[in-house]
Formats: sequence, C-alpha cells, structure tokens
Amino acid sequence: MTASRPTVLLVDDEPHSLAAMRMALEDEFDCITAGDADEAVRRMEEDWVQVVISDQRMPGRTGVELLTELRERWPEVVRIMITGYTDPAAMAGAINDAGIHQFLTKPWHPEQLLMATRNGARLFALARENQRLALEMRFLTSTAQGRLEKRRAALREGLGFDSLLCSPMSPMRALIATARQVASFDVPVLISGEAGTGRARLARAIHLSSLRSDRPFHALSLAGLPDDIAMLELFGAKRGILPGGSNKIGLAQKADRGTLLIDGIEHAGPALQLALWRLLDEGTFSPVGGHEVLTSNLRLIAAAGAHLPARVADGRFRPDLYYALSVTELALPPLRARRGDVAILAQHFLADLAARHGKQAHGFTPAALEFLENYDWPGNLAELRNEVMRMLIAAQEPVLGAELISRSILQAPPSDSGADRSADAVLTAAGTLKDRVELIEMRVLRETLTRHRWNKSRAAAELGLSRVGLRAKLERYGIADPSGRVHEEEED
Repeated sequence: MTASRPTVLLVDDEPHSLAAMRMALEDEFDCITAGDADEAVRRMEEDWVQVVISDQRMPGRTGVELLTELRERWPEVVRIMITGYTDPAAMAGAINDAGIHQFLTKPWHPEQLLMATRNGARLFALARENQRLALEMRFLTSTAQGRLEKRRAALREGLGFDSLLCSPMSPMRALIATARQVASFDVPVLISGEAGTGRARLARAIHLSSLRSDRPFHALSLAGLPDDIAMLELFGAKRGILPGGSNKIGLAQKADRGTLLIDGIEHAGPALQLALWRLLDEGTFSPVGGHEVLTSNLRLIAAAGAHLPARVADGRFRPDLYYALSVTELALPPLRARRGDVAILAQHFLADLAARHGKQAHGFTPAALEFLENYDWPGNLAELRNEVMRMLIAAQEPVLGAELISRSILQAPPSDSGADRSADAVLTAAGTLKDRVELIEMRVLRETLTRHRWNKSRAAAELGLSRVGLRAKLERYGIADPSGRVHEEEED
C-alpha cells in the first residue's frame, strides 16, 4: 500500500496561473485550487491540507489577509506567498502577520515552485513528527513508575482545563482562554475570587498545562492558620526546633521545580508576607530556627478573595508582594454570575455522585433546573454539589424533580421576571404591610406546591387551607405549575 501524497491548496484569481502551478506540482502532490480567499477557506474546511500557496493580489481579501486567517485556524499548515513586490518592509510585515514560510517572486520558475513546495511538505511532516515525539517523550522519559502513574491518574481524574465546565456564553470562557496562555509562561499568578469558586482547581489546571506538569504540585491554605504554623509548613524547621529533635522539610523545598499554591494569601501576616516576597523575588528562604539560606526554583500561584486590593490600600498587605503576584491576575466569577453554567455543573455533579454511590440517576426535570439556575449560590460550587448530593439521596426516580430541592432554594424567586422577585428584600423594603405579606405568601405557596409536586390537595392540607381557598390564591397571584400538567386529583 502506497503512502498518500501531500495535499497542496493553490489560491489565485487567474485561471491560467492556477493551471500553470498545478502542472508544475501534480506529479508529486494532490492539488486543489481556489479562486479567492473565501473559497480557499471553504476548501481548507473540507480537505486536509499540508501546504498553501497563495497569490498576494486578489479581489476581496489579499493573500496576506487569507494566510493570516489560516495561521489562526490551521497554524500547522505551511504557508507560501507568491508576489510581484520585493519591498522588505512589506515582506517583514507579512511574515509577522501571516507567518509565511517562503516568498516566491513573479515570474516564478516551475523548478523553484516545486522545490519550495517539497520543502513545505517536508517541514509539515517534520512538525507533525516532532509533535508526536514530544507527546511520547512527555510520558516516557520519566523512569520513576510512581511519578508516571501519578501523572496518568491526574489526567484520568480530569484536573486540567477540560474539567472547568461552562456554557458557550459563559464568562468563564475568556478566563480559561487567558489561563491557558498564562500556563505556558513561567510567571507568578494571582487567582482572585470568592471561596468555593474553584480557585484551587484552576491553579492545578494551570500547573498541569505548564512546563512543570511532571513536577510536584503542593498547596497550602492560610485561612485560619497562624503565621508561625504557616512558616513551618512552607519553609520547614531546623533540627531541634520541633519536639523529637527532627527537622522538617517545608513545601517550598518539596515544590522545587514544581508549583506551589498558597490559598487565602490575604490572611498572611507581615512576617510571612516578607518571607514570601523574598521567596518570589530571590528564590530563597530560611527554615524556621535556622540561618542558612536555601533556594527553590518553584512557580508560585496565589489565591485570594476579591478584597485583597483593599488590604493593600489600607496597609495590611505589602504592595511589592501584591504587584509581583499580580503580573497575571485571573478573576474567577462567582456562581451567581454564571447562570448558564449551573445546569451543566449540576449535571456533572450528579453523574459523578451517582457513579460514586452506585445510584441510578441521569438528569433533572426542567422545573428543577429552573430553580437551580435562579438561586444565588452564596457557597458557590461546594454548595451546588452538596445540594445535588441531597437531591440524589432523596430521589426515588432517575430524573430528579424540583420537589427534592431544599426549601431555602425553592423559596427563592423562580426567574428574573417572576412575580415574587421583589421578595428578596421584602423585610427591609418600603411598602404597606399587606403588600409585603403578599410577597411572602407568593413565595410560600410556590415552595409548598413544588415540594408536593403541585398536588393542591396535599399543599392545601399542609397550609391549613381548603382546596377552594388555595385555588383562589393561586389565581389571584397568577401562580401555575410550570410544567403545564393537569393533576387528576384537581380535575373537576
């Protein structure tokens, strides 16, 4: 079986030029043609192309504009330009914008075109082979089986950027794109965001996508940790300082050539801040109780709440440490700002928890997702996961309904346009007592009916109302089952 020939895309608005290029190349290459930039893009989407040869002057978009787009969408394709101009400044600009591998000036010779195309195809093949070898080396160069297994386990657990689930329109999309770029640069990172937004998961994803991915990743949270204990954990201790007479190796030494995450860095006291600044600026530290200076080549990722700049402003946090950390700052949005993501995350948590606990469950009803999407989630991801766990425990069917949701969430407004949206601030808002009581009544009615799967007889019994009285209140407030179901016990 013969190997497939490389495919070359020829782009020129003049048919005779396309025919001449095809005649020069068709003995060694599979040639496809396009008369303009838009057609060339369509051909790229349909075929697997290794080399693109484009004329510069074409109607519509120029060759540089076309090859610039191809560089963004198919960066591995080798790009060759044919032009009648030899202005060095223009050529340099084209190289920067479109990443052009080679220029051919008009009139070109068939042997010259053939040689350039051969070199382009060879360059493409070498690049692909280099990618394959690099991928193999990434997993095979380590001789320590334990380290390799740990790396494989991390990948299996989905701790990289692919584990950061979000919808197409989520604000997380731009954040993840920035984090991917940051990961390959060996610089400090500051991750800001509320507790429970996934700061540690983002830090681990950055580590796994960095050049240090096969080295250790260590994390320490400073929340509620006294400075002296934090210093011991981070920098270790000289022999004789701790009970038992043994020395202690700190995380700064363990994370050498790897990554160290310090979560809750806003809780660090002045002495710890100074030690961290020294570690960041000089790469040096001293164990507690010792005078020797040790070095560590680690990457520091810090995570903090959104109020860290205020601590800098009032003098409680060192400005030099803050500015050194915030070379790259990633601001994680809270879950309440990710409305479209809640359903995706809830489904992910459900699949994971159901598999762990061996219980059949594979989704939520639309009404349940509506309640989950419109809750503010002050506890962010942890609170959502716990709520899904509670629903799974109580579920009797594989599709989880709204009646399983906690009452505090059921009492939250059902949507941005819901009748009881203003009930959020009813206790402090202005208005008559009658108006404010009615707002609370709407919320209680909706929550009770949801828990009873909109069985009005049971809801009326719990609320101490007759069925006729309950029905009158529902009609008065315009409250109806969002599923549109008609229940047998309610039919006249």
